[in-house]
Amino acid sequence: MMPYSPSGLFPSGRPRRPTYREPHPVSGAGVASGAVGALAWLGLVALLGRSLAGYAWWTLIAGGVAWIAALVLVRFGDRGTAAGIAIVTAGGWSIATVAVVTRWASSGDWPLW
Repeated sequence: MMPYSPSGLFPSGRPRRPTYREPHPVSGAGVASGAVGALAWLGLVALLGRSLAGYAWWTLIAGGVAWIAALVLVRFGDRGTAAGIAIVTAGGWSIATVAVVTRWASSGDWPLW
């Protein structure tokens, strides 16, 4: 007589496979804190620009630094904070792009050179 082997239809009480947990779970508070920090960072650095070209270049540089910080956080820290930084940085770059393209379309002269 063969020993009874469960079919898998009903759970046997203990998991057959290991359960993996996220080491740094994403939380709403983490995303919000990353967003607020990135907004403050981009806002303060953008104030260094005295013209549209200066604003655009400073925003691009500050966004690059913020993305490097987000990549470090993804690897070693809070992934929610990194997501907040990435979202706000993308929004800041979009605003700078719209400002540059609007000036370019209205004047016919590329404002970044």
